[in-house]
Amino acid sequence: MSEDQKNQVRQTFSKNSNAYVTSSTHSKKSDLDQITAWLQPDNSWTVLDIATGGGHVAKELSRSAGTVFATDLTIEMLQNTAIHLKRQNNIHYVVADAEELPFLDASFDAVTCRIAPHHFPEPDRFVKEVQRVLKPNGLFLMIDNVAPENDELDYFYNTFEKMRDASHCRALKTSEWEKLFRNQQLSIIKKELRQKTLPYREWLERTLTEEIEQDKVDLYFTNATDEAKKYFQFNNDLDSFTIEEWMVLCKKSE
Repeated sequence: MSEDQKNQVRQTFSKNSNAYVTSSTHSKKSDLDQITAWLQPDNSWTVLDIATGGGHVAKELSRSAGTVFATDLTIEMLQNTAIHLKRQNNIHYVVADAEELPFLDASFDAVTCRIAPHHFPEPDRFVKEVQRVLKPNGLFLMIDNVAPENDELDYFYNTFEKMRDASHCRALKTSEWEKLFRNQQLSIIKKELRQKTLPYREWLERTLTEEIEQDKVDLYFTNATDEAKKYFQFNNDLDSFTIEEWMVLCKKSE
């Protein structure tokens, strides 16, 4: 099941590689500035950006960190990103599985991963790998969409994400992520839960091109409960909707 899911990720992102470079959601400058503000990297650092996608975080980090390794599971995505970031000479590109990183223990001063872990079949393995490749006292910064703590809203959210994107595995709750971090001795030193409003049509069409499949997602939204419509802040016009995004900074113990 895990390998089938990863093949689905490769298929989805190889078809849509340029959409993630140009995506307004993924290229949001305030997010990227906040990553630098929280990490405060300097030119002595070697940093790993996991599931780099369009390379927005890697590009941001390359302005201050000495060396950045940008990894992705999908070679087509990585090749397209490398073309867009060709002026950044301190970025190295490596095809890599987030749950089985091809790096030695204690290799990085910091590890980042943004808007990607919901694609990982085994998030516990991902967190274990992050802990392994971090140096003692190294920093891990993650940003991802998270599910509501309410089980019914969690189900609604992860269902429509899966309908829209077959490579979606599951967006975890913040409580689930916190447990995974504790299990790997990654101490949370800063966190922020914020609302993120997405343009519905751009979000839908980034991964779903067949009109009949788009109509199914439209119908799922319009048939939602009043509680779901209120929580995710949408109406039947479907101009936009709002989800929760979690930004968290952890530190590996010595």
